[in-house]
Amino acid sequence: MPNFIETIFAQMKAAEGRVILRELRESQFLSVTGGELLERIQVVRNYLKTAGVQAGDRCALLGPNSISWVAIDLALLAEGVITVPLYFRQAPADLVGMLKDSQPKLLVVNDAAAGECVGEAWSDAPRTITFEEIFKAKPSAAGASDPISRPGSDIVTIIYTSGTSGEPKGVCLTVDNLSHMVSCTTERLDQLMNQSGNRSPDSVFHYLPMNFAASWLLMLSCVSGETTLTFSTDLNKLADEIVQASPHYFLNVPTLLERVRRGVEAALAKRPRPIRSIFRRAVKAWQRKSAKRGWNDSFWLFLGQTLIFGKIRERFGRNLVALICGSAPLAPETQQFFLMLNIPVLQAYGLTETTGICTLDDPRVPVQPGCVGYAVAGTEMKLTENQEIVVRGPHIFPGYWNRPEETARVLRNGWFHTGDQGESNEKGNWRIVGRIKNLIILNSGHNIAPEPIEERISALIPAAQHAVVVGNGRGYLTLLVSGKVESGTVEAALDKINSELPHYRQIRKSTVVPEAFTPENGLLTANGKLRREAISSRYAVQITAMYEAQLSPAVAKGKTA
Repeated sequence: MPNFIETIFAQMKAAEGRVILRELRESQFLSVTGGELLERIQVVRNYLKTAGVQAGDRCALLGPNSISWVAIDLALLAEGVITVPLYFRQAPADLVGMLKDSQPKLLVVNDAAAGECVGEAWSDAPRTITFEEIFKAKPSAAGASDPISRPGSDIVTIIYTSGTSGEPKGVCLTVDNLSHMVSCTTERLDQLMNQSGNRSPDSVFHYLPMNFAASWLLMLSCVSGETTLTFSTDLNKLADEIVQASPHYFLNVPTLLERVRRGVEAALAKRPRPIRSIFRRAVKAWQRKSAKRGWNDSFWLFLGQTLIFGKIRERFGRNLVALICGSAPLAPETQQFFLMLNIPVLQAYGLTETTGICTLDDPRVPVQPGCVGYAVAGTEMKLTENQEIVVRGPHIFPGYWNRPEETARVLRNGWFHTGDQGESNEKGNWRIVGRIKNLIILNSGHNIAPEPIEERISALIPAAQHAVVVGNGRGYLTLLVSGKVESGTVEAALDKINSELPHYRQIRKSTVVPEAFTPENGLLTANGKLRREAISSRYAVQITAMYEAQLSPAVAKGKTA
């Protein structure tokens, strides 16, 4: 049976005259067919040979998503070289740390400026070459050659984790890991498109950087099937690019979908009173189960769908079948919002160590907001005594690069310990509760997962960029809120939340901080996850002040100040 690399090359040959990749450049499509992509790949393979890069060597790849990025990546796979994809917006110091750890023979960058930044931060940086320099050569007259044969245990990539705490680790993934997972994802995506009745090649839009496992996996799945994949090249024009690409589906992170929902709600709040009234009544009608809807509800739903919902949906193009969301749990309210627009959001759960995915919503059954779907084929999942999710299957990584102790800590008796707390229902639909290492243990002994509380706060305070619950080792919980938010708004939200929570999970004090949390200032990971230790360190003074202040009698009894 062919491995995933061989399958991709066979598909490119079959799609010799069909467009398979596109870039959006200034509202114009830059496209390549399967045959043209094979020619570009061969140019890169020829260059690698002349540069002395051999099978088993490591090559770092630094640049935004592009056709050239894909051609270089596939060429490395075909030559048996281990790809080390790096985030092009990462701080130079972080990039140097990953390069020192992986020791690549060659660093390939999208432009000279990126290479200069690395060189300034590390005088012993590996030989650096730009995309442009590689593609100067003309295609070989001999044409494209087949990929070299590789055993299933061969490492094909080292992907560095986002490092929510501590130093990022290099996750090694093998030929077998990718062959299994590409087949799983293409199967689920085929099910999605079969449900929609689509008979043309899939149209997929892609804006998430391919140095992340799930993003890279989607690209590999697309080029291994009958798909046209369109890359975003300007995040500032994302809304226009989505309409122009008119995809059937695309991969998202919760941040974007939350932003869309809040943006729509904010825009509607400024519309004339009749429109606001229709929207409000239509939402309430939709929220009632079908069996409980009367003619009045049907009337408002019809108006809402005709005058408002359809226009919002148009922002995603005319062909949208579903959205796919991963990297973190999506707020149930946001998933419900898109369902109301007749846009299913399929959630996925996984880690880099599980080749990006463990679960994915089944498109043949209704999605359940708050859940992340069912285990993909070949995946076993169970809970330990402390409700940690452990996983095993052919997609589990063999280990971290040069970190045997870290590998032994998470791989035990064939099971990978995810560090995530979860639960599943009787049908096997999983829900993620939180990260075990994020658990807050109060000095009363109560264990609290902060994520559900933070999600609830974010839902009640749309203007908040992030909400971070703290209190480990303390007597009660406190809250940091980032963004342009009034303290009165936070207090009103906490009054509501605290009334729904037991005393030990109530938040007694809060502080609003104006600074935005970003990857650039070290408070978020590259894919938008909170760096809790860094946040606690940055705002140690504010946090300490919330515990040194005298609690009022009402707060001491479990009520907010």
